[in-house]
Amino acid sequence: MSGASGSAAPGRASWARPPSRRPTEIPEPHAHAYYRYEDAGQTETVDVTRQNPSWISSGGDMISTTQDLHTFISALMSGRLLPAPLLAEMCTPHPTPIPNMGYGLGIFVQDTGCGGTVITHNGGAAGHAALMYSTPDGKKTLTAALNYVDDAALSLAAAFQQATQRLVTEVFCDGQTGSADEAADPAQPTG
Repeated sequence: MSGASGSAAPGRASWARPPSRRPTEIPEPHAHAYYRYEDAGQTETVDVTRQNPSWISSGGDMISTTQDLHTFISALMSGRLLPAPLLAEMCTPHPTPIPNMGYGLGIFVQDTGCGGTVITHNGGAAGHAALMYSTPDGKKTLTAALNYVDDAALSLAAAFQQATQRLVTEVFCDGQTGSADEAADPAQPTG
């Protein structure tokens, strides 16, 4: 194989080579992540943006933008990335302990609470989080990036889940909510 980046051994694309180990600088402006801890009775907050999240297995192995997430999920769900039978298998939900949420092959299938379904896979760690939702046809998406203070003693999980459900309701239900029970106990996708 040959191309603009030179040649590589047959069957091994140039992008498959190990990356260089040069320090990577992300141009400003970009999101920052924070971690809070206690040291000698004093609360300290530090910027952990430059930490390497490879300790989360494949988590953090790629830098992307919310536009990248939109491009990916809309292409996936509109059938431009996988053959229709494989996409259907991927989106076939299997039961989970999470209310109104099934799990397919690498994605969550969530009931919106207003008669619709969204495909999602969210995730976050160490002060960063990403949200990615799409209608099953890929025509409407919601993507967002969040930064927060990561703190073992300060759990924002309930508030985060409620805010996420409000976003899903606003975008995919035109602001119309389902039952009062659904609003009080929103689905809880995890990455």
